[in-house]
This record gives sequence, structure tokens and C-alpha cells, in this order.
Amino acid sequence: MKPDLATRTAALEQAVAAGAGRLDPELADEAHRVVERARERGGLSAEHTVAALAGATGSGKSSVLNAVAGTDLAEPGVQRPTTSHASAAVWGEGADELLDWLEVPRRHAMEADADTSTGKGTGLLRRARPPAGISTGLVLLDLPDHDSVVVEHRVRAERLVERADLLVWVVDPQKYADAALHERYLRPLAGRADVVVVALNQIDRLAPEEADAILADLRRLVAADGLSGARVLGLSARTGQGVDRLRGLLADAARRREASTARLAGDMRAVARRVVDECGQAPPARAADRAHGTLVDALEEAAGATTVVDAVRRAARRDAHLATGWPVTRWIARARKDPLRRLGLRGDQVRVPVDRPDLARTSLPQTRPSVRAAAATAVRGYIDQVTAGAPDAWVLAARNRGTEAVDRLPDTLDQAVASTRLEEARRPLWWRAVGMLQWLLLASAVVGLLWLGVAAALRYFQLPELLMPVLTFDFARWGGGAFDVPWATVLALGGVLGGLLVALVSRPLAALGARRRAGRVRRRLRASVEAVAREQVREPVAGEMAALASCREHASTAAG
Repeated sequence: MKPDLATRTAALEQAVAAGAGRLDPELADEAHRVVERARERGGLSAEHTVAALAGATGSGKSSVLNAVAGTDLAEPGVQRPTTSHASAAVWGEGADELLDWLEVPRRHAMEADADTSTGKGTGLLRRARPPAGISTGLVLLDLPDHDSVVVEHRVRAERLVERADLLVWVVDPQKYADAALHERYLRPLAGRADVVVVALNQIDRLAPEEADAILADLRRLVAADGLSGARVLGLSARTGQGVDRLRGLLADAARRREASTARLAGDMRAVARRVVDECGQAPPARAADRAHGTLVDALEEAAGATTVVDAVRRAARRDAHLATGWPVTRWIARARKDPLRRLGLRGDQVRVPVDRPDLARTSLPQTRPSVRAAAATAVRGYIDQVTAGAPDAWVLAARNRGTEAVDRLPDTLDQAVASTRLEEARRPLWWRAVGMLQWLLLASAVVGLLWLGVAAALRYFQLPELLMPVLTFDFARWGGGAFDVPWATVLALGGVLGGLLVALVSRPLAALGARRRAGRVRRRLRASVEAVAREQVREPVAGEMAALASCREHASTAAG
């Protein structure tokens, strides 16, 4: 079902709003005028149909008005310009506000009782007896000449041509094919044949065969103007030939009361179709999803994600060594620069204010120009892929959004990295267990060494020897002998060798844990970078494409 006029009006208004700053200014202004005209006309008399007699100088518009009205309302002239102000013949009451809106000063009330009174407009409202055929509900305008040498007269004519419900173009045998008439007035009305009548006046001056030939040619020209189906008739205002047919058309239009809606709907369809054409074809479906991965990859590189992940991996191994390595050699690892601290990414360095996350910063090195250029290229590539097929104005708007995003990316990406959790909330339990074991082994080694040292000192000073239990190792079953090892030596050697062995075994476990931690951090960083890509690039571009889709959809509704 085709939409009604109110639906078309609302849809066209929404289409223009969605295309603000993107649609051609002249087209947008025209659409605004059509919407405004529809609302203004809808608030005026629906009981009257406004029919306008339009034409060039000498075509006989005023004579046709007199012939249709059955009385001399307008005074035909022979000098240019003939008609300077519009005049109206009004059948029925209640058209004053409508005529004020039309700005028609000269008004003639077609009523049976002749009388004279002052109308609401600026001119005199004359009352005259109407002819048979038209009862009520018609406002018939005699417009200024559209080819007048006075610009003001042409402007008045064009404004009324724009506001009339039904247009009757009066032409004569000499100028019916005038290019100005067809190119400037009839062709812009293409598609609105139901509210256009073309009347060939002065056919009494032609032989019947000449009149038929000119009418046939006129129908051809009108059809070529996009008004196939428009009513084309011949008449003579002087003799009355064909006037009854024109009067009948006007009476039928006044009785149906459909011309106003048809004219406004036709105007909306015409301008809405131009809006649809300007909106172009819809971009490929899911183009944004297909281009998203490449964009995020480039932004990850620009954010220094690879550097951060490598620092996390090395820092995790360093932390693991400090927790599980042999305590005697841990100072070596501690002396090395902390990779995360060097980048300003340790938890005690990065403090993100809850209310001001934009203040978070890292000490990551400045992104190389080549990487920033690659990120900018990725943004442009994403926009080109997402806006493929869109009109130039929308593509340019999306690219402007992309340019703004590229300028903000260094800061927003740095903030994203600073806000990403890089360290685990709790250290692995095995680190604690191995650390405690290492300290026990170290204590064992220290006890053993002290025991051996004290025993040696006592022997040196020839003091009573310290009790020295031994551990016997018997290898007789394997063909060997037995030997005793003091417990002090077992504690010393066992503590040192055990600590080194535990540290050695912990190293590959620490490397595995570091890789897993780096993997988790990489996923978190990618999620943070994806959030930046979505906020800074994808959503602004999607907003432009959504506005384009909305403009196209509402314009299609108005043009339906």
C-alpha cells in the first residue's frame, strides 16, 4: 500500500535531516520547501482546489479565465507585460486564508447574488453569477506571464505554479513548442501528469487538420517531458470551442478534492527520488566486519603491542627467577632492568584515575613514523572498504572522521595500553612453594657449612671435636664398598646442589608460564585496541553509513 501524504511528509523530512550536510544544498532546500508547503497547505481549506492558468504573454490566459467563469473578470491586454498580479475566481466560501497564503490580491466570488464586499486579502472581492458546471470548491487563478520581461512578475508566477494544486498550461499555436516552457516548467513536473492540463488556445484560427496536427505534436512534446497521460485539449476562448470540456475537468477536480494531495504527493515523490538517487547504492553487507581485522592488526602494531607483550614475557621470567631461583644468585636477576618498569607499565607506576582515565600514560617509545603511516593507511583502507559505492559526499565525511581519528590515535592507544591489566592479581602458587623450598635448601647448606666450619676450627685449635654424625652409603650389593659422609657435608652439598637443581628445573616452567601470561596479555591488549578501533574509527564511520541508510530508507518511503 502506498503511503499517505502525512507519511510521505514525515519520511522526506527525516531523510533530509539524516542527509544534513551531505545532500546537495539545492536539493535539500527544495525538499525543505516541499515539506513546508505540504504542512502549510494541509492547514488551509481542504474544500477548495486551486487551479492555475499559466502561460506566456499573449497565450490568452485571461481570456480563458473569462470564458470558464462566464463573465469578464480579467481584462485581456495587448502590451507586455499583460498580467502583473494574479487574480482569482472563487467558487464557494472559506477560501480567504488560502488566498492569503497564495498572496492573490484580486478575488472574484462566483455567487448567484451579485454584491460587493472587501475580502480579507489586499484586493477587492467582486461577486459574479457563475456559469453552469462548477458549483463550489474551486479557486481558479490567472497568473502573471512566465516569460514576462519584469522579473517580479516571473517570480510571482513561479511561486504560484509551485503552490497550485492543478496546473492548466495555456499555449498558443505559435509558441506551444517553446523550449523555455518545456525545459523550465513542464519537464520539472515529470511524473505528475494527473495534475497537469495543457490547453491549446486559439484553435479557431486553425483549420481542423492543422489543429489536429498541432495537438498531436503537442501531446508528443508533453509525453517527452515526462507527462505521458497529461490531458491535452484544444479550445478557443473567443468562440467558446472546448471551454466546456476544460470547465468540466475543473469541476471534476473540485468535486473530487484530490488534486491538492496528488500535487503535493507528486512533488514529494519527485524530490524524494532525487534524494534516493543521490544516496547511491548501499555499501556491501558486512563490509565493516571483513575490514575490522586488518584495522585492528595495524592499530596493535601502532600501539606497540608487540613490544609490550615481549616485555611482559621477559618480566614474567624475571619475576619467576626472583621467586624460584637459587637465592644466592637472585641478585644477578635483580640487577637487570625490569622490562615493564622501563616502559612505565609496572602496577605501581600506572595509576589510572577512576574519574580521569585519559590521564593514564606509559613510557612506551614514540611510534615509528612508518608504523603510524601504516595505521593511517589501515584507517583509510577500512573507510574505503566500508564506504564502497557510497556517494562522494558521504565518503568524504567518513574520511574526515577517519582523519580526526588518526590524529587522536597515539594518545588513545597509549591510554588503552596503560589501562590494560598486564600483571596477574596473584602470583602462581608453585612460585611460593618453590621459593620456600629454595630457602629451606639454602638454610640446609648454611647449617652444613657452619657445622663443617666449626668442626674445622675446633680441630685447628686442638679442642675437643664436635660430634659429627655420618651417613653411610653401602654399595656392596652392586659390587662396591661402603663409605661414610658426614651429615654436615650432606647438608652443605645437598643444599647447594638441590637449590641449583630446583632453579634449573624451574626455569623451563617459568618460561612456559611467561609465554602463557604473554598470551593472556596479548588478548587483553587486542581487546583494548579493538575498543579504540570501535570508538575512534568504526562507530563514527558506522554513524555516517547509518545516516546514509536512514536517508535512503526514508527517501524511498517518500518516493514510494
